[in-house]
Amino acid sequence: MSLQHMKQILFFLLIGCCMTGRAQKIDSIFFNLYTDSLKKGSWNYINVEGKTADGKYIPLGNQQLIMSATAGKLEGNSIWLDWDFKPENITVEVKLKNAPSITQKTTIWVKKMDLQLNAPVQDSLLQQINNRQKKSSPPKKKKN
Repeated sequence: MSLQHMKQILFFLLIGCCMTGRAQKIDSIFFNLYTDSLKKGSWNYINVEGKTADGKYIPLGNQQLIMSATAGKLEGNSIWLDWDFKPENITVEVKLKNAPSITQKTTIWVKKMDLQLNAPVQDSLLQQINNRQKKSSPPKKKKN
């Protein structure tokens, strides 16, 4: 392979790398929440996405973000709320690590009443169904 040919290959590789790097530059960030409220007693995922220079949207995590919250325990993109959590809402702020001027903030409400807490467990539910079937079915006649 000639030196000229190698230079051309390196030139095109360099151009390709520059274009890929440019496409991944994040212009703005925003929250794309899966729910309208946070649940107590569980991890709540906070979905943050970035819009790149070429118009694509990519998910962002703790490698790209600095995340803070007014309450709860943060781990990665998730917030833990204890069962006895009292505030009505939490404010979450995110900043890009490599461009701290790109920031976003949102307030997320905490679910006041979780109907799942009062739901019967699966074994209990199956037992209730069996009991109803026994009550509703007519008694079987014995054959002589």
